[in-house]
Amino acid sequence: MSTVTTSTIIGMPEVLEDARQAETSTAWTMLRDAATALQAVQVADGSVPDPADHEVARSHVEAITAGIRALSPAFPHDEAYLDASTADFERWASEGFGVPDFLDSLLAFQPQQNRIDGLRHLVVFPMYTQNGTRDRKVEAVIVETIWPEFIAELEQTYTNRLFVSFRLLDFTPGYDTNSAVLFPETVAMREVPSFTWGAIFQDREAARYRRVVRAAAQITRLDLPEAAARLLDDQRLAEKTFVMWDLIHDRTHMRGDLPFDPFMIKQRMPYFLYSLEELRCDLTAFRECVAIERDLSAKASLTDAEDEMLEHAGLVQYAVLFDRIFRFAITGTRVRNYDGLGGQLLFAWLHQRGVLHWTDTSLAFEWDRVADAVIALSDAIDRLYWESIDRPKVAHWLAAYDLVRQTVTPHPASQWARGLPDEILGGAPKGYTDAVLDDEFPLSMFFEALEKKMRPVIAGVAGIRATDA
Repeated sequence: MSTVTTSTIIGMPEVLEDARQAETSTAWTMLRDAATALQAVQVADGSVPDPADHEVARSHVEAITAGIRALSPAFPHDEAYLDASTADFERWASEGFGVPDFLDSLLAFQPQQNRIDGLRHLVVFPMYTQNGTRDRKVEAVIVETIWPEFIAELEQTYTNRLFVSFRLLDFTPGYDTNSAVLFPETVAMREVPSFTWGAIFQDREAARYRRVVRAAAQITRLDLPEAAARLLDDQRLAEKTFVMWDLIHDRTHMRGDLPFDPFMIKQRMPYFLYSLEELRCDLTAFRECVAIERDLSAKASLTDAEDEMLEHAGLVQYAVLFDRIFRFAITGTRVRNYDGLGGQLLFAWLHQRGVLHWTDTSLAFEWDRVADAVIALSDAIDRLYWESIDRPKVAHWLAAYDLVRQTVTPHPASQWARGLPDEILGGAPKGYTDAVLDDEFPLSMFFEALEKKMRPVIAGVAGIRATDA
């Protein structure tokens, strides 16, 4: 039964008390439309510099805050955040629409404290959206937590208190893109606090995976194993698979024998270092799921949560393999595309070890050998990291390049492949980075042909929703 009540304030939206109706409510429509309209008068840093635009900006802010107030009763667990959000909007407007500062409301938003399956959140911030837009404009989303019982149990072993898993229900234009994350560091704020959470939209990851892999499997004539095929037919199954993958991936960034310059420290370095770090985390998720699958398969009886964990441990392995090969390798530009290079490296590594075959224009895997081959690549990257603790920074960079070039062929014009000259080797690290070509490791002929056929599919997953897959 509906719990919507009508406001007595003329011109104001109805008050909503059931979060399950949020994305279809007039309050949300008003808020979303006002935020979208406000973006038109904001510049890249989020400010509204032209005084001629302030009156219209103020009216949009009033609609946004009215929408937040009307929706707030449906989100009692976020009361402190939503109150702080309206205060931040009102202060921004009263101070003349300079560069927005939403630190107060960001600190009040703590979704990691309520990881309850199905719990919803209303989120409104001036922010950029990773893989979407670099402009810090006002964006708004309604999200739903994905946190099944087996993930809660898994997290007791793979502890990651900062990790949050969401389903993206509705959004403003910044998320009508390839962005599938909600990170606090993207918010406009006066200072950078210690971050306590990071969220990933597993429904979007699952939906684009299903569409891309389905098309790529048809194009390459790949005969998918039964379990892998089920991922393409079941959105909720795929969502939970991506939650398990990302839970382990995310925690890996700060675990292991890391060089002193871990990936999460923001600094300029050759993009293939980022390729190896992201791939290291994905391959760690793969190898941990192999271990989970083997351990649980050996048990005489399983709880319901363990049974589901066992199923998804096998599915994560297919997801890592096919997402890396079919989507990562050919998505984005060829300008320092570190995720693309990671996909190329995984494909070439498996092909050169005879567990992946491209013969008679058909793709095939020797499935009984795949896990060991993937783990061998994981071991090679781990060994690089372990050895690099004793190396200078640029020596680590050179060793990392050698690891990649042993499997993926560099561009013929590469200075790195020919050997950097003494003036670069004896100079500052900047010279090393500047010498890396934008497309240091071009696509192989296989991926060039696949990219051309997959181009419409890859373009079509921008802004994808679970219902679109």
